[in-house]
Formats: sequence, structure tokens, C-alpha cells
Amino acid sequence: MTIPTEPIGSIPRPAELLAAMAAHASGEIGDAELAAAQDQAVRDTIHRLEETGSPVVTDGEQAKPSFATYPVAGLDRLSPDGVVIPFADGHQRQLPRLTGGPFRYAVHADGYLRAALRHAGVPVKQAVIAPSALSLLYPADGIEGYPRERFLDDLATEAETDIRRCLEAGAHVVQLDFTEGRLSLKLDPSGGVLEQFVALNNRVLERFSDAERARIGVHTCPGGDQDSTHSADVDYAALLPRLLQLKAGAFYVQLASEPEPDKVLGVIAEHLPAAARVFVGVTDPIDPRVETPEEVRDRVLAAARHLPVERLGTCDDCGFSPFADDTSTSRDTAFAKIRARVEGTALAAQDLGL
Repeated sequence: MTIPTEPIGSIPRPAELLAAMAAHASGEIGDAELAAAQDQAVRDTIHRLEETGSPVVTDGEQAKPSFATYPVAGLDRLSPDGVVIPFADGHQRQLPRLTGGPFRYAVHADGYLRAALRHAGVPVKQAVIAPSALSLLYPADGIEGYPRERFLDDLATEAETDIRRCLEAGAHVVQLDFTEGRLSLKLDPSGGVLEQFVALNNRVLERFSDAERARIGVHTCPGGDQDSTHSADVDYAALLPRLLQLKAGAFYVQLASEPEPDKVLGVIAEHLPAAARVFVGVTDPIDPRVETPEEVRDRVLAAARHLPVERLGTCDDCGFSPFADDTSTSRDTAFAKIRARVEGTALAAQDLGL
């Protein structure tokens, strides 16, 4: 037995891809040229991930406009003035607003997965956006002729399809990105919005068998964009007991950047579902300093004092570039941190006699 280790998802885009994206947006190049630049970036990303020794890789989300909005890229019936997400450093991200129904995905994530599988020699995981995040597209004042419950029905069906298509295409695991979970407690400290999010995500997860759910995980973090977060000041103890009620086979939990990791691990241990594995974050993508393998090892050993080692895995705290225009972290730094995670996890496994 060893300790599994996986990336979360996004890797900073190379300069060539960013240039191609800008040229495509201005009409200087066409769709084929952009697709070629994206494929080359995916190829390079997977190659460099494999060079780190990573036993599982991703496409680095090189072709996604963002981790959150890929399903609605190019969709009509959208207005740009949706929910605003404020970050601690003052910058904001804004979601689009749905203006009519029925709601359908314009893009499904299995397309990204299939492109990655062509270049990978090891298992590939696929990140998808949680339906709870996309529920924020529906306006608070409703849509005439398209009530919220009908929207949620459509959303649940689309989210199920997104996950199922990835499983059927051969994903090692499908990871639901649920960064809005912690944010919801900042917006609504009563926990009411979080309860709605968990219920909606479980509404989708319940459609899968136990064997399928073993290949479905959930990632939580306080956001990580342009070296800032949107909800790191929210106490994990308010989130984790409800988060761990999600009917998933794995949980990917940001931990390296937490000021009190032992407290967090204690909460996880108390509420750990019977069959789930917890991947703890051992590298901080926001911190420009690259962790040493020994630091990673020590973080893994600390987690093993709280959690059964057979239920333990490691990951990065968050993706390194969840939005395509986020260049706050270099590709070289991202791959160096991933290498430290892989090597440090192996050191911990040795110390634990695995």
C-alpha cells in the first residue's frame, strides 16, 4: 500500500496559449489555430506532470475559460451582470446571469478529458464544476416562465450528464469543484445557503451507484485567484461537518494554508464518512515559496496522526490558475510544488512503513 496523491486541476497557461487566446478574441486567428494551441498546452502540461512522477494527471484546464464557467461558454440567454464574488485583495470575479430557459450545458467536460487521454500514459482525473456553483446563475428575482425549481431540475440533469460522460470516457476520478461551499458561509453565516448547496449536490450524487461514487470526489478551498482568497476567514469547523455529508467517495481538502491544521484534521476525523478517502492539501499554490519534500512529508505525517492511513491521500490546496487570465503563479513554480508533493508523499509513506 502507498499514499495516493493527485493534482486538483488547473495549471497556469503557457505564454503561447495566452497569446493565442488574445489573438482569437481579437479575431486575428480562428478556432482551428486556437484549438491547436490548446492541444499543445495540454500535451506539454501532461508531459511535465508525468515528469514530476505524478501517478495521476489532469489536462491543467488549459482549454477552459475558467473552472466555473466552462459549461456555459458560448451559451445564449446569458447576461454578464450576475453574482459578484469579492476577494480579500479587492479584486472581483462576476458570474453571468441566466435570462431564460431551459438551461442546458453548451460544453461538457468529457471533451477536455478525451483530449487529455490522447497524451497521457498514466490515469487522468477530470475536474467539473459542482451544480451548486451553477445554481448561482439563476437570478434572485426569478425568470418569467421558467421557475427556479424547473431550472434546478434541468441543472441536476445536466450536472449528472457531465459527470457520467467523464466516467464513461475513462476518467480515473471526477472531481466536483465546490469552492462556493465555504463562501456560502461568508454570505450566509446561518448555513442556510450551504444546506441548499449540499442538498442540490447530493440530489445529483444520489443518481450514481456506490461503485460510481467511489470514483467521484469533492474539492473544497477558500478560493485561490490572483494570489488571494474569497473566504479563508470562514472557520472550517462551520463547513466540514456539512461538507462531509456529501455522498462522494473522496474529499480534497485545502489544508497547507490553514493556520490551525490540527484543529481541521480533528473535525475531519470526527465527521469522516465510513467509506471516503480524504486528500489533504500539502502545498499552497498562493505561496510563491516552493515547499520542500520534507515539509510535505511532515504535513502528511501530521494528518496520519488524525486519520486512518488507508483513508489518506494528498493533493495541492487548490488549482494553480482557476481562471485563464490568472498569471500570478508561474508554470515552473506550479510544477516544482507538484514535484515536492509527490516526493514528500513518498517519503511519508516510507516513514509509515507502507
